[in-house]
Amino acid sequence: MSWQAYTDNLVATGKLDKAAIYSRAGDSVWAQSQDLTLYAPEIAALALAFDDPSGIQAQGLHIQQQKFFLLRADDRSIYGKHQEEGIIAVRTKQAILVAHYPAGIQAGEATKIVEQLADYLISVGY
Repeated sequence: MSWQAYTDNLVATGKLDKAAIYSRAGDSVWAQSQDLTLYAPEIAALALAFDDPSGIQAQGLHIQQQKFFLLRADDRSIYGKHQEEGIIAVRTKQAILVAHYPAGIQAGEATKIVEQLADYLISVGY
């Protein structure tokens, strides 16, 4: 399956409206939905935050120039919320999955979908 198919499948669930897959280092985009493009400083800060979340804890999580309230930041998952929408970022062995859920979607429903894809990618070596 192509990387683009993974982002398309995330959006097709109806629980996520934007998705992207970046290299683990955050230095290249592997796939993205039409409406999710992270600026270089945003993906760099996100990639670094999995190992040292102090930067996004102090400065906030910024995605597409929007500041999200940080809900969780550890070596696997970073979650953020802005009003009724949210961001889910999950790091695998080789990639970072980033997904956005819109207002009206429960955070837990969206999170489960992204975390399950991450589990699958980890299980197949990615």
